[in-house]
Amino acid sequence: MGADLRPPSSVSTATARPPRRKRKCVLEGPRWGRAGAALAAALVGHRGLGGAGSVPPAGAAAPVTMEAPGGAEGERCPHPIGKMLDVPFLPFCLLLGLLGSMCVAFVSAWCQYWRGGFAWDGSTQMFNWHPVLMVTGMVVLYGAASLVYRLPASWSGPKLPWKVLHGCLALAAFTLAVLGLVAVFRFHNDHGTPNMYSLHSWLGLVTVLLFCCQWLAGLSTFLLPWAPAWLRGLYKPIHVFFGSIILLLAAASCVSGINEKLFFSLKNGTEQYKLLPPEAVFANTLGLLILLFAVLVLSALARPSWKRPDASCPDSRQPLLAAER
Repeated sequence: MGADLRPPSSVSTATARPPRRKRKCVLEGPRWGRAGAALAAALVGHRGLGGAGSVPPAGAAAPVTMEAPGGAEGERCPHPIGKMLDVPFLPFCLLLGLLGSMCVAFVSAWCQYWRGGFAWDGSTQMFNWHPVLMVTGMVVLYGAASLVYRLPASWSGPKLPWKVLHGCLALAAFTLAVLGLVAVFRFHNDHGTPNMYSLHSWLGLVTVLLFCCQWLAGLSTFLLPWAPAWLRGLYKPIHVFFGSIILLLAAASCVSGINEKLFFSLKNGTEQYKLLPPEAVFANTLGLLILLFAVLVLSALARPSWKRPDASCPDSRQPLLAAER
């Protein structure tokens, strides 16, 4: 009576498994930020993210934590939501390459099929080089030059080859832009058409002039050896900012030029622009492709997790010619 009749434990205390420890995985840094922390807390029901039901205040910079079995506290680990929100860079580059190729193919097909082809004799066919060269140079090649430092292969090792590639792509884009301006000015002069009176022409010329200043400033700051390190560090964010602005202006110039050309060309009774003939549909689609390409390039430039970590690069602020010695 009163004796404990419970069977002894089948597992000895010496061999019993210790309770599994919980670790806290820290989700912090530019990949998440405050918006990502709030989104993660909302989607998992405020459970295990910095305490039950707690969301960091809007002004707080505290890291977001998640409990997971095993490991040590404070260990970094990927959150499922982070994986869901993250986009692989290489498929994104393939998409951009496809869009850029489509832009060049569309503008070439438009000028060849509907506008009569190409020539370099001052005729109407000479004008057709203008949209092709501008879209290829100021949008596609310039966008590719902007993304050179986002390539994962550029994240390690010397920065010299990537500086050369970035500068060469930008120079090729500028060369095509100059040829495009020569084509349109010669066409206007040979046909007695006034120059620089439309909003498209103003916007396009401002874009090319900004691009020229941007390239010369980058050449003198990052290539030639006389710029001190503090000046290169000061100018670098300015260079990046105006690079994005120039791409945005280039896309706006191309879209306004397409619209202007359609208004000038589709004026007769059967092919009026307002009736949306096949040429108008095709050219409008080209404009949408250009805008989509520019927006995706700008989104890639603004994504913190795709930026090259400058701390691992010994010559990130070293002039190019000095790095060769």
